Amino acid sequence: DRGLQYGDGLFETVRIDAGQPCQWRRHLERLMLGAGRLGIQPPDPDILGAEVLSLTQTLDHGVLKLILTRGSGGRGYRPPESSAPRRILLTYPLPSGPSWQAGVAVRYCQTPASINPALAGIKHLNRLDSVLARREWSDPAIADGLMLDPSGALVGGTMTNVFLWDGNQLLTPPVDQSGIAGTVRALTLELAAQLGIDYLETRLAPADLEQAHGLF
Repeated sequence: DRGLQYGDGLFETVRIDAGQPCQWRRHLERLMLGAGRLGIQPPDPDILGAEVLSLTQTLDHGVLKLILTRGSGGRGYRPPESSAPRRILLTYPLPSGPSWQAGVAVRYCQTPASINPALAGIKHLNRLDSVLARREWSDPAIADGLMLDPSGALVGGTMTNVFLWDGNQLLTPPVDQSGIAGTVRALTLELAAQLGIDYLETRLAPADLEQAHGLF
């Protein structure tokens, strides 16, 4: 499978609550965006939705991981002229960890986040940046590590998007050069607009984090 050989694919990680996939529309939209970017034939949304519900409807709480690969394609980087995309649906229990609502400890990672506008924003299978960054600590008290790009600009956490509150508006890094356009990130920006809270997608450095009134 080209997903295993080359990371040629996408994935979505979806929280399950009372048998329902949370924010499913946003996850589906990002999956379709990524499929278009990579030139992978996307699954039929109705069929995929039915498959997801058949797998999750008996779960009170959990996590669904949906993997979409280009399929099998032999040896070589060049994708085959035609391929049959493969999708893999996996369920897991909700992970345990620190209470994010009560506040958490984070750290800076030495591993830089790669810059690639062609892949920025989508949740592709090439996650080695985050894998290497996550290897940097084993302290369970640290909830996540903050990653910078090679120029020193904040990208986000190994598995999170980051927002700052400067006392007047929300600030968050853009995702046009690096990082993932998270579903909760999109929801946060949408709610901010509805509530009349100013926000700005802008380059941020460690100094901005250290001067911020709040961080989430």
